[in-house]
Amino acid sequence: MNAKAKHIVICAINSREFNRASSCNSAKEMWDRLEVTYEGTKQVKDAKISKLVHNSELFSMNEDEDIKSMITRFTNIINALKSLDKTYSNSELVRKILRCLQRSWLPKVTII
Repeated sequence: MNAKAKHIVICAINSREFNRASSCNSAKEMWDRLEVTYEGTKQVKDAKISKLVHNSELFSMNEDEDIKSMITRFTNIINALKSLDKTYSNSELVRKILRCLQRSWLPKVTII
């Protein structure tokens, strides 16, 4: 089973990743090494989450920014958090977007 799992991992990675994982004795070792390479240790992951949460809390619409680019910036932050297993409900995300809009959007926010 270990040989099959190692073969599957090797078939799924490129040559640079192969060089990192080829010296491992088990598929689990290979997986763990690749996981640390791409996600980092628990401490690194927590630091990334902390930074992204901070960015999402301080998020606001820039003066000369249109709604499309603002949503794109917000989505990038939320997707990065989601990839690190930090998720928010849709209602939380909608409320955050509505709170960060400029004053000129106030009538629309009130209607929504």
